[in-house]
Amino acid sequence: MTTKTTHHPLPPHYDPSQYPAFAVTVDVVVLTMSDSRLHVLLVRRGVPPFEGMWAIPGGFKRPTETLDGAAKRELAEETGVDGASLLTQFGAYGDPGRDPRMNVVTVAYLAVLRDVRGIAAGTDAAAAALIPVSEALNGKIKLAFDHAKIVRDAVERVGVDLDLTGIATAFVGPTFTFAELRAVYEAVWGVQLDGANFRRSIVAEDGWVVPTGRRARPGSAGGKPAELYRAGRMWKHGSPIRRSQPNGRRKGDS
Repeated sequence: MTTKTTHHPLPPHYDPSQYPAFAVTVDVVVLTMSDSRLHVLLVRRGVPPFEGMWAIPGGFKRPTETLDGAAKRELAEETGVDGASLLTQFGAYGDPGRDPRMNVVTVAYLAVLRDVRGIAAGTDAAAAALIPVSEALNGKIKLAFDHAKIVRDAVERVGVDLDLTGIATAFVGPTFTFAELRAVYEAVWGVQLDGANFRRSIVAEDGWVVPTGRRARPGSAGGKPAELYRAGRMWKHGSPIRRSQPNGRRKGDS
């Protein structure tokens, strides 16, 4: 369904040139879990400014497209990833000097994907890859523009959503183990949760998980493979795990 835009004539004596010009861009933060760690999809810039540095995918909005349309196009063009149906706006950034080319306001989008496949650099990106979020935020990998702040804000947004929504299930597959689900909360919140308490919180009320009767593939350490579950109906209404619950400790605590 397309929305028609009604064009009205300019008011008399209105002169657009009397106002400072600025551009609008879109930037897309794609978060996913890999090896029990939170990762972000980054591209290595192939053009100035910040040529050779890592950045989140994005670019200028074309005059004839919507913000959503620009975000979908830029993500596909620069990374080959189709996360269009999952994109949501979470912030806007317009500090003077954030872009050395001109005054640029960017609208930031977030996509949580359980599996990022077919990553391929395109257009003005020299490379595209999944990078651990911790390396992008602790300065180990220097990001272009103000993208470190945008990534940090995206992770904080997901951290809040973990408390209030069923977004945790967007990080795992159609079937998952308790350890895989717990790893999502630990990676986003930066905490270590007690496995037994975590399991009790989820099974205390019907509707959070449904046993599949199957088990995961045996791990390299041996032992009995973990049970596989699928998400129940309750995730549509919130989360069984709250950040305020005293069932874990922050990583680094003694």
